[in-house]
Amino acid sequence: MSTLTIRLPDDKHQRLRELARRRSMSINKLMEELATISITEFDAETRFRALAASGSAKQGLALLDRLDEAFPSKGS
Repeated sequence: MSTLTIRLPDDKHQRLRELARRRSMSINKLMEELATISITEFDAETRFRALAASGSAKQGLALLDRLDEAFPSKGS
């Protein structure tokens, strides 16, 4: 396991400490959790962009049209 030192403004550090306390966890565990969330979001976006780049705009728009027909907005 690696050790990482980060510099934060005092007020942000205090807020993270309070958040960790309210979640009954250490700041270390909180930072690990936040890092996992960030990496997961990044990976999902990367996969989405890769799929979008290999897809067809025409097929995507046709799918959106079908969704609009299946789920019309309440204002229509």
